[in-house]
Amino acid sequence: MKPAATLPARPRRLGSVEVLAAILLLALLSRGELAGLLDQPEVRTWLTMFVSIVLQAVPFLVLGVLLSAAITVFVPAGFFARALPGHPALAVPAAAAAGVVLPGCECGSVPVAGALVRRGVTPAAALAFLLSAPAINPVVLIATAVAFPAEPLMVLARGVASLVVAVLMGWLWLRLGRTEWIKLPRRPELTGLARWPAFWASARHDLLPAGGFLVLGGALAATLNVLVPARWTQAVADQPVLSVLALGVLAVLLSMCSEADAFVAASLTQFSLTARLAFLVVGPMVDLKLFAMQTGTFGRSFAIRFAPATFVVAVLVAAGTGALVWGWP
Repeated sequence: MKPAATLPARPRRLGSVEVLAAILLLALLSRGELAGLLDQPEVRTWLTMFVSIVLQAVPFLVLGVLLSAAITVFVPAGFFARALPGHPALAVPAAAAAGVVLPGCECGSVPVAGALVRRGVTPAAALAFLLSAPAINPVVLIATAVAFPAEPLMVLARGVASLVVAVLMGWLWLRLGRTEWIKLPRRPELTGLARWPAFWASARHDLLPAGGFLVLGGALAATLNVLVPARWTQAVADQPVLSVLALGVLAVLLSMCSEADAFVAASLTQFSLTARLAFLVVGPMVDLKLFAMQTGTFGRSFAIRFAPATFVVAVLVAAGTGALVWGWP
């Protein structure tokens, strides 16, 4: 009788818990130096901005992740295929409009759009949903209203501009896109799980990276406000075209969750409302983390074509919408 085979021991890797414990230990050992550092006015300003951005955004982030997980697990993918019009050109605006009533953050919309493609929904309609759901859902619009209490038109402008971009990109993909550019998506961590375990697995999967990107985005936004000389920021903000492009690029670099980005945009008071609208329209559709997720889900051939095209369309539509609502500065 042969002895039972033993699996090779896996090398233990550092996880987030170990990293957090190391940071806390380092902070405890250097508490004297930290106390002196916290007396600096610039540091206090940075901490105030960072904490306020994160605390305002966290409830919306958690709610968005839970709703996204519920949609991913409890709503059958076949429901969308049956509900959409049969003609692809009509299915695109219908799928984009579905983002209003089917909320989810951008991290959750990627696997949802992938599931739609797998269940037979035309890719153009699934991509329109991919772009619209994180941008025009009720959680995002309420967060925008809370972040811009004196500018109610920002909610309308964000919703309309984002919907227009989603529809235009869907039709553009319908006209120019090729099936071989999309690799059918998978969500292996949910395979074989019952509904509630899958729900919690999906929520956990989306919350951890989204929370990390929120902290990173809040830190970068606070740093931008504190370290960059005001005259530099003001010089960019005073140029209408450059300011729109600059905040569009900033949205890509910060990679913030759409449930939280309105609070960062509201803090960029040096920039015009049109430039901040570009930040809000571009962010949920094109950013570094989405590019990575789209590459992993749909394939690199898709991502390197879809992301740049979406950025150009989103900036142009945001600039046009801002000019119509507030006038061109």
